Amino acid sequence: MQTVDLRGVACPTNFVKAKLALEMLDEGDTVEFLLDDGEPVKNVPRSLKGEGHKLLGLKQVDDHYVLTLEKVGE
Repeated sequence: MQTVDLRGVACPTNFVKAKLALEMLDEGDTVEFLLDDGEPVKNVPRSLKGEGHKLLGLKQVDDHYVLTLEKVGE
């Protein structure tokens, strides 16, 4: 599983970087995104889910969050 570290990346750039990372994956692949607290963890999961991707998990680890997602569609 690929891990994409988006800590320290401001909104909406973190969403754009997440979308670019997803473009490199095949449908059904899973990926972990590391997100900062606040706006990133509120907006990125909601936006990716809105695009049809499947959220598999969201957990806090120390001072950041780990979003696990399955790519759906091309």
